[in-house]
Formats: sequence, structure tokens, C-alpha cells
Amino acid sequence: MTNWPESIARKAIVAMSPYSARGGATDALHLDANENPYAPPPVVGASEYNRYPSQQPEKLVRRLSDIYGVQPDQIMVGRGADEGIECLLRAFCETGVDNILTCPPTFGYYKTCADIQGAGIVEVSLSETYEWDIPAVIEAGRHSSVKMVFLCSPNNPTGNSLTRAAILQVCSELPETLIVVDEAYIEFSDQESLSDQVGTVPNLVVLRTLSKAFALAGVRGGALLADPKIIDLLLKVLPPYPIARPVETTILNALAPSAMSVHAQRLAETISERARMAEGLKRSAYVNKVFPSDANFLLLDVKDETALLAQLRQFNVKIRDYRSTTGRMRISIGSPKENTVALQAFGVVDIPKNADRVGEMFRKTNETDISVRVNLDDPLQTHIETGIGFYDHMLEQISKHGGFGLTMSCEGDLHIDAHHTVEDTALAFGSALKSALGDKAGIGRYGYVIPMDETQAQVAIDLSGRPAAVFNGKFPTDHVGDFPVEMCPHFFESLAQTLGAAIHVDVKGDNSHHMIEACFKGVGRALRPALAVSGSDIPSTKGTL
Repeated sequence: MTNWPESIARKAIVAMSPYSARGGATDALHLDANENPYAPPPVVGASEYNRYPSQQPEKLVRRLSDIYGVQPDQIMVGRGADEGIECLLRAFCETGVDNILTCPPTFGYYKTCADIQGAGIVEVSLSETYEWDIPAVIEAGRHSSVKMVFLCSPNNPTGNSLTRAAILQVCSELPETLIVVDEAYIEFSDQESLSDQVGTVPNLVVLRTLSKAFALAGVRGGALLADPKIIDLLLKVLPPYPIARPVETTILNALAPSAMSVHAQRLAETISERARMAEGLKRSAYVNKVFPSDANFLLLDVKDETALLAQLRQFNVKIRDYRSTTGRMRISIGSPKENTVALQAFGVVDIPKNADRVGEMFRKTNETDISVRVNLDDPLQTHIETGIGFYDHMLEQISKHGGFGLTMSCEGDLHIDAHHTVEDTALAFGSALKSALGDKAGIGRYGYVIPMDETQAQVAIDLSGRPAAVFNGKFPTDHVGDFPVEMCPHFFESLAQTLGAAIHVDVKGDNSHHMIEACFKGVGRALRPALAVSGSDIPSTKGTL
């Protein structure tokens, strides 16, 4: 390929010089961008809002390049993956001359962008069972006016995926054509992302979004991954300041390393719920067929549509109507509680799964960055990383003996000491537990116990809503591994504060390791009956906790 990709780009784009904007604020005295020198009110948290951001914020590009496994010069960040589609059409398609190729039914925004740009559309429709005709795609793509082929995998709205081999075959057979693979739903699929082929396959472009798996639809963030030469052309047509500072900050916080374990748990929950929804909807009198899906939605072949839509309105449930393009409807996968409501709206009875009691807490300070997720009804969801090995083991004891799942990750200032990590994780843990308990209807409320070798720990807990902590015990050493023993009573004090619980611990023994472990096990064992649900009443004469 000669002069790739300039050879297929619009001549005006190749020849143009990009708009020259300042590359973001530095520590210099900036009098070069006609900015207001004062931060807007409220000043707290808005100290840089008066300064233009970079076109491609460096920290954000680096973080996304780490997540997607590409080099920083192989990524363009935009306002959702949609902006990547817009820039591709803007940079490569001459109005009234060039075409794009799509495989309907598929994501409708490809056509919208082509219409706006004045590009034509070549369609190679999916089969009746929604399979791609790869030989037909290649044959149609050989036409010189087809500048790019859009392949959505998993496909929206059908939910099925193309194989990696099929996509790479299209790339190989059409070397002068951009092959744009939209991986908006790849995180919900067993398919491996093609991001590892970016740069190696020069005509491959991969679209990724933060809207689905990372819950940032309202923030508008996405990425386009491609060979650096393609990225350079796209940056010419990207607006000078597409990523607002609050957006950058929000994305970086949401994608912090400490948050990734919680995202993984949420993904696992969505995939599990997708299977539950598929099985439930098959029993609905309104559903002829539920199509297999690798995404966070299901395509439905429905019947008695008027009655179904009336039923959905009664439950205030909205699903996507694709009858005009596929004759079918699409339903997204929500939270377990939302999915149960949706199944009820479809007339499904005997729904097997109650919503788990889940609580999450994200805490970020100058000393720590913490994510916590507890699931009181699924003890298998446990993954703990605080940077303090012994402390991780103790938190596992609470989770194991308490009979609940605990996912916790902390990036803390351990180069100073363990204090902030232990204290802040305890506060976040208590808040997540409190959130998971909800109104506490039906819980046992009280719990107690635990002997361990020469040690005995007596623990009493009351989930009263009133914080109190009493600790009696004297440790023979000042550390166990990297864990200061003075942080043991402080942990329970911090936990009691945010959980809103009375926690009383009495411990005696000769070995600090055994004593601390008995305390944590004892609190876990005391929490088990206190958290357990055995009815529906609030366990208080006041009627509230």
C-alpha cells in the first residue's frame, strides 16, 4: 500500500493543516487562549474549569490505552464511540462520491453519519437467522467507492458476534478499505477484542465505548483504536476541545484501578441476569423466540403486540421497538430487581431469583482510592486487594464467616504507613454493608461469638443504626506482618461508624496473629445471623432501624 491511509482519505483532509489550539494548560502563565483568569463559582472542584483542556487529555489517553492494550498514539478519545464514526466519515468519504458498507439490521448511526456526510450506503443484509455473508461483504467491498466496512460485533440489535477469523479475513481481502469493528458490547461477550491487532493490521479500526460495561452513558466517552497514521488524520477533523474537564475527571475516577474489580462483578452479574431473563422470557405468552445474545440485551420475536405493549405500559416498562427493521423488539438487561419487574410485565410467574442485597461504596481521598462491593446473598463473590497481605486475609475471614461476598480494592499511601488504608477501607466497607441492608426488613439484627487455639474472642453485634464500638484486649506484639495491631480496634470502630452498628469485642490470648484473626472471624460469625433474613418485619418496636 502506497501512502496508506492518505491514499484513501479525502484529498482536502490530507492537504489541510489542523486547527492550531493550545495543547492544554501547563504551569506557565497562560495568556495565549483568551481565557478568563478566574475559576467559576463554586470554586471547590472547579479550579481548572476556566482553562481549555487538551484535545486528547494525556492522563485519560494513557488510562484508556492501558485498559484497551494499545499504545497512546493508537487511540483517539471522543464523546462516545459515535464521535469516532463521525470523524471517520468526515475524514475519508467525499460527498456524493464514496460509500460505506453496512450489514443490516445493525446500529443505525452508521447510516445517519453517512447521510450527514453525503456518502452512499452499500448494504449486505444479514441472513434470516442474522448471520453475516462474509463472501458477499468482501465482493461488495471490492468496489472502489466503498471506503469503509462497518461490522458491529456483537451486533446491535441482534446480539450475535462475528468470529475473529472472519473479521481478519475481511481485513486481508480488502487491504485498501477501512474495516471498522464496533465493539461496543465486547465486554459482555466471550469473543476476544481485536484491539491486539491494531497497528499490526493497518486497515483495522476498532470502536470502544464507556457507555455500556463501564456505566458512563451520561458522561459521553469512547475511543477509536487504529494505526497512528489513521489517528493523525482523524485528529484533523476532531474538534479542538472535545473532552470537557469534568468528563475527564469522571472517567478517570470511574476507571481507576481500584474500581476494576467492581466493574468485573457487575459484568458477571449482567451476564448471569441475561441468562435468567432469556429463560424467563421463553415462558412468556407474548414471546415466540428469544435470540441468543453476546450483549447486554435480548432480541425478541413477540406476538400479540398490542396486548404486550399495554401490559408494559401498566408496569411502566419500556423496551425498544424494532418492528420496522426486524419485525422484533429488544429488551436491555437491567439490575436483578429491574429484571424481575420486567419479567412480571411479560406475564412470567414463578420467577426463581430474588434480587441479591448488594451495596457499593467508592471512596477517594488524597491518601486512598477505594472501591467496595458487598453481596449479602452470594458468598462466592470475594476478591480483596488492599496491599496489606495480613489485612486482606482478615477481611476474607469476615466475608467467609459472615456468609457474604466482598470485593474490595484499595490504592493507598502504604509508603507512609497502613493507617489510612485500614481506616478508610473500614469506613467504605461499613457504608457498603449499610447500603446492602436497605431498610433491614426481616434481618436477625443481633449476632455474637470464637475460640481459636489459646485465644478466645467474644463478639456481640447489634445492627441498630446507632454506631458504638467497644474493644477490650491487649496484644503482645505491635505488628503482625505489615499490619499494626493498634489498627485492629480502630478497624472495628470505623466499621461501626458507617455501618451504624454496636460492635463489642473482648479478646484474650498470647499470640497477636491468633487474637486478631479470632476478632475478625468472630465479627464475621456475629454478622452471619444478624444479616440473615427470616421474615419481612423490621426487628424493632420502633418500626425502623
